[in-house]
Amino acid sequence: MSGLNLVIFIVQQMMSFSVPLLIVALGGLFAERSGIVNIALDGTMIIGAFTGIMFLHLFQNPEAASEQGMLLLALLVSAVTGVMVSLVHAYASINMKADQTISGTAINVFAPAISIFVARLVLGVQQVPFANHFAIDKVPVLGDIPVIGPMFFQKCYLTTYIGFLILAVAAVALYKTRFGLRLRACGEHPQAADSVGINVYRMRYAGTLISGALAGIGGLVFVIPTSTNFNATVSGYGFLALAVLIFGQWKPGRILFAALFFGLMKTIAATYSVIPGLVALNIPSDIYKMIPYIATLVVLAFTARNSQAPRAEGIPYDKGER
Repeated sequence: MSGLNLVIFIVQQMMSFSVPLLIVALGGLFAERSGIVNIALDGTMIIGAFTGIMFLHLFQNPEAASEQGMLLLALLVSAVTGVMVSLVHAYASINMKADQTISGTAINVFAPAISIFVARLVLGVQQVPFANHFAIDKVPVLGDIPVIGPMFFQKCYLTTYIGFLILAVAAVALYKTRFGLRLRACGEHPQAADSVGINVYRMRYAGTLISGALAGIGGLVFVIPTSTNFNATVSGYGFLALAVLIFGQWKPGRILFAALFFGLMKTIAATYSVIPGLVALNIPSDIYKMIPYIATLVVLAFTARNSQAPRAEGIPYDKGER
């Protein structure tokens, strides 16, 4: 593999790992900016991926050459499922004022169990297969651009572009709209927001439900480029997305760079065998597999101290308190 082809390959692999992290971390951003800690991102990803892949298994045409429309429908199914899961977390956290960490952990434990149970009930096995006809050989015009074309617009997935579209929409929604201003106010000082007529409960519901929708989408986006079946796991990506959120200091632009960094670490762990310089080091493969998680610990150790989390994050709001 030539040097240029190797770089193109690494960048394409990095996009496959980074985009799901970006989408899910942005989901966590909406919840935490509203004041709700959504540690249930991993479980929501699992259930979102399961329903999306099950939809594809039941309704897609295995003989079709390309099914971008079917992929969009599956993403919608995953988003709706994510909203339903996050609704449980929102009700427990907002109405019942339950411990948000415990509520999220319960969903994380429940998600793989219910996915395996339903898969076995419907299919007789826990793995849900699907036909992966979603790769785009070449985007017209853009795919012909030297270097950039092969890197970003050949052998790519629609989900990559959807991820960057979600980033743009999230940045505008949070910082350029009245909704975003109110959402951030509820995460910083809910009593002050309430005093000017903002419904804190409603805004926190909105943030948590958006978070669930994006986590559900992220679960399916994680599976599509990397597999042809789903086995009730997203490899801890929901927890890694939380690290991306913290490293990104709860800001969309920084979250993008954090997602690309962790995506690169995952790429090195997965493709070290085709990188000549790394192969020559003769380092055991298990060391490379540890790289993303070691990087997570190191980054969080240096960034957590200067964390700029929303001040009211994780604190239940009682309308009667001032």
